[in-house]
Amino acid sequence: MTDLSAFPITKRWPARNPDVLQLYSFPTPNGVKVSIALEEIGLPYEAHAVNIMQNETWGPEFLSLNPNGKIPAIIDPNGPGGKPIGLFESGAILLYLADKTGKLIPADPAARWETIEWVFFQMAAIGPMFGQVGFFHKFAGKDFEDKRPLKRYADESIRLLGVLDSRLAGRTWLMGDEYTIADVAHLGWVRNLVGFYEAGDLVGFSNFKNVQAWLDRGVARPAVQKGLDIPARG
Repeated sequence: MTDLSAFPITKRWPARNPDVLQLYSFPTPNGVKVSIALEEIGLPYEAHAVNIMQNETWGPEFLSLNPNGKIPAIIDPNGPGGKPIGLFESGAILLYLADKTGKLIPADPAARWETIEWVFFQMAAIGPMFGQVGFFHKFAGKDFEDKRPLKRYADESIRLLGVLDSRLAGRTWLMGDEYTIADVAHLGWVRNLVGFYEAGDLVGFSNFKNVQAWLDRGVARPAVQKGLDIPARG
C-alpha cells in the first residue's frame, strides 16, 4: 500500500485506497475537467469533495498541495519513476493524464501541440471571460449600477464563441474526428455559461450553431454525464 503521509492534505481528506489517484475537487467548470477526463480514460481514482462554498481550499491542508487555493488538485501515487506526485491547475492535470495514459491526445506530434494550443485557449480566454460574465450577470456584480464591465466581458465572450464556432465548422470535435482534452477543457465552461450562469441570451448563444451541436454531443457522452457530478456536492 502506497504511503501518502508526506502529503498533509491526506490528513484532512484521508485516502481510502492510497494506491489509486486521489482527486481533490468540486463540481465547477474547472473541477469537472479532471473528473470527466478520468472517466473518459478509465483510470481508477478516488474523489474527495473540497467545498469551495465553505472556503475549504484556504485551509493549511489544501494549501499544502495547491498554494493558490483553487480546485482541482491531484495526488498520483504512481507518478513519474513510480513515485507519488502532486499537481494543481486543471490544464496541467489534463496534460499529465493524457501523457500518462496516451489517451485523449493525438499521437502525432503536430496534432498533439495543436491540442495543447486549444487547452491553453480555454485556460487563458474562455475560462476567465466566461467567469466574469457569470459574476456580473448572475452573482454580486449584477447589482452594480455601472454595466460597462458586464458589457466588456459579454462582448469578449461573444467574440470567443465566434472563435470556437469557426473552429468547429465541419468538425465533430475541436481536433476533428478525435475527442481530446481540448474538448474536455471547454465543455464545462460552455455548459456553465448557458446553464448555471443563465447567459445564453446575453451572448446570443443561439447564433453559434456549431458550438451548440458540439456541446450537445459532448454532454451526451456517458463519461461527461458522470464526471459533471463528481465529486458530489454532498
